[in-house]
Amino acid sequence: MGKLLKVTLIGILLAFIGERIVQFCHRANAFRKVDPVDLLPNCQLLKGIEFGSEDIEILPNGLAFISSGLKYPGVMNFQPDKPGEIFLLDLNDEKLRPVPLRLSRGFDFSTFNPHGMSTYIDPKDDTVYLFVVNHPLYKTTIELFKFEEEENVLLHLKTIKHDLLWSANDIVAVGPESFYTTNDLYFTDFTMRQLEIFLGIAWSNVIYYSPTEVKQVSSGYYYANGIAMSTDNKYIYVADIMGHTIDLLEKQADWSLTPVKVLKLDTLLDNLFVDPNTGDLWTGAHPNGWKLFSYNSDDLPGSEVIRVQNIHSDNPIVTQVYVNNGSVIQASSSAAVYEGKLLIGTVFHKALCCELS
Repeated sequence: MGKLLKVTLIGILLAFIGERIVQFCHRANAFRKVDPVDLLPNCQLLKGIEFGSEDIEILPNGLAFISSGLKYPGVMNFQPDKPGEIFLLDLNDEKLRPVPLRLSRGFDFSTFNPHGMSTYIDPKDDTVYLFVVNHPLYKTTIELFKFEEEENVLLHLKTIKHDLLWSANDIVAVGPESFYTTNDLYFTDFTMRQLEIFLGIAWSNVIYYSPTEVKQVSSGYYYANGIAMSTDNKYIYVADIMGHTIDLLEKQADWSLTPVKVLKLDTLLDNLFVDPNTGDLWTGAHPNGWKLFSYNSDDLPGSEVIRVQNIHSDNPIVTQVYVNNGSVIQASSSAAVYEGKLLIGTVFHKALCCELS
């Protein structure tokens, strides 16, 4: 009887592990293959950006902030000993030359490890604030900067830390000192994070932060990643990279979020960008997550750009705008548009600018 019980338990365990492997492969799109989509007439790599362009924020005047040099556990990095940077790119300049922004004195540049970003323009005086998710020594802080355009300097104003901001990934500012941010995973220990991803534990969440209140406002994600706000400031969009979804949530007066709908897609969605003119959602995505997590120079992680039109309607239009097998850019993480130009950023590789027409 004891032997039968042991065999039964082993069988149950093996069945559970097998089911988890199947589900993980599905969430990671481990067997997905895509055909190149290269319909854009003119694309060029941005000189000077070689080690990532993880997130992109564009101001109304065409100045783009690009975060570079992300070092993240379990993800490739080609220059692990170099601090991260924020580049500035003027999209109105035909030469398209990104320049690294200087950071003000007093900020610890040596451990700067930028991830997601968000800008906020104060309607009172047009001051431009840049919020940056930072991982110094693989911890999590939010760095608040003031952009001094004439000097091309980011003036560091404050470092924000909180127990609820344990694994911030992306951020969307809603005030001079307030924001929503995604915690991509529940655990911070590397081994536990890998186990969380493998088992498909949906404990990832969204946090609202202000100087007077910090709280969880949405949860139940496999891996909450990109976050953005609608052009009318009424809705928040959250990309669940392992769930292959964009969650649409309505902001409430108390800053809580109410679920409205979920859009399912067949790719691993990273950062989100909202076109200020049309409200369209753009995302840099990973066609095959397994290639991202287990980097192989002989089988490179590809890149995919997705555009979502009319996401609030019953029939959103989803378009594959760009797909590459890694021969041009690897591991796309962001896509942003300005005046007919498309910027494509990557987790650890280069950056690409394409003409949309």
